[in-house]
Amino acid sequence: MPDTPRKSYPDLFRTPEFSPLFLSSSANVAAQTVSGLALGTLVFRATGSPLLSALSMFGPALAQVLGATFFLSGADRLPPRATLAGLSLAFAAATAVLALPGLPVWAMLAVVLVEGLIASLGGGVRWGLLNEILTKDGYLAGRSLFNMMNGVTQIAGYAAGGVLVTVLSPRLCLLLAAGLYAAAAALALLLTRRPPRAAGRPSVAATWRANARLWSARPRRHVYLALWIPNGLVVGCESLYVSYDPRAAGTLFACAALGMLAGDVTVGRLLPPRLRPRLGIPLLVLLAAPYLALFLRPPLPVTAVLVALASVGFGASLVQQERLVVLTPDELTGHALGLHSAGMLTAQGLAASLAGTVAQFTSPATAMTAMALTSLAVTLTLTVVSRRDAGADGGLLPRRVVRAA
Repeated sequence: MPDTPRKSYPDLFRTPEFSPLFLSSSANVAAQTVSGLALGTLVFRATGSPLLSALSMFGPALAQVLGATFFLSGADRLPPRATLAGLSLAFAAATAVLALPGLPVWAMLAVVLVEGLIASLGGGVRWGLLNEILTKDGYLAGRSLFNMMNGVTQIAGYAAGGVLVTVLSPRLCLLLAAGLYAAAAALALLLTRRPPRAAGRPSVAATWRANARLWSARPRRHVYLALWIPNGLVVGCESLYVSYDPRAAGTLFACAALGMLAGDVTVGRLLPPRLRPRLGIPLLVLLAAPYLALFLRPPLPVTAVLVALASVGFGASLVQQERLVVLTPDELTGHALGLHSAGMLTAQGLAASLAGTVAQFTSPATAMTAMALTSLAVTLTLTVVSRRDAGADGGLLPRRVVRAA
């Protein structure tokens, strides 16, 4: 079957509402990048603990599971513009609290867990709105551009954040991040007022019904597990950059973002659609394999190259998200993408906690190797199970797609 025409990136910016959503999301990513590095550094300086440092940066993701369990029906049942603006303002206030002098570490961790809880709704609202603006035919190109923006913003944010944390202070960087969140809220108000995508009020019961419906189809379960677990385990490796090399953490985060950018460009724009499903598994293998070498404590330039190479493998998520959108009914798109986002971030938070615990009793390098080996084992297991159940070429991402109910 011939490849279908794809939207170009200039076409996306000519689409109404795409630009304000893109700019608001960019400001949010910049704020998350600067605040995460600043908070991780602040906690590590105060405690010297790899576990607490990892939890401060990735702990908010642990609360995502609560949001996915109780609040996710709001992704399709709340007005997108007001919800996105309100979430950004809530993050601005919470980040300003983190900058307060004398705030104990336990209080910092409590605040970031609250941040994770209120953020659990954001992914579903944002990506459901993106799918509504671009339609399913344009979603992959749009999500690819968002991922590229994430990579560029993180490269700049971690590089600038590493300098600012050293030259200024972590608390001043947190105040800067609070201002970026406020800017994101203002940009979200430029979106058009749209009604909710689904009727009814958000409720715990509606969330549970939609989760059960999404999880009931075997093909969607395979995609969700592939999106969550291998990715989360490798983010556990990333959560140890500060304790692995405190002086070079910003450099390693920037290199990881550069690799992710390269992977998103390759998958989103350079690969023809007929080839994308075949690369889902190889990209997941690439995501973990380079971290096995960090056990040898190579020089910083080699470590930076390995980190960048591994992060190219994050491009697998674009392939998996494309399949998830195809497998999901229109009225559940926001919920399905929100469940993906919440589950992925929860897996990342759990993996960061696990990696920090292993590093606490061994070393950051040993913990990175263990997380990478586990990621490879999970990818192999999911591939075998998926091929056995589907009998399709490409394992987790079969070439022929049948919409699930």
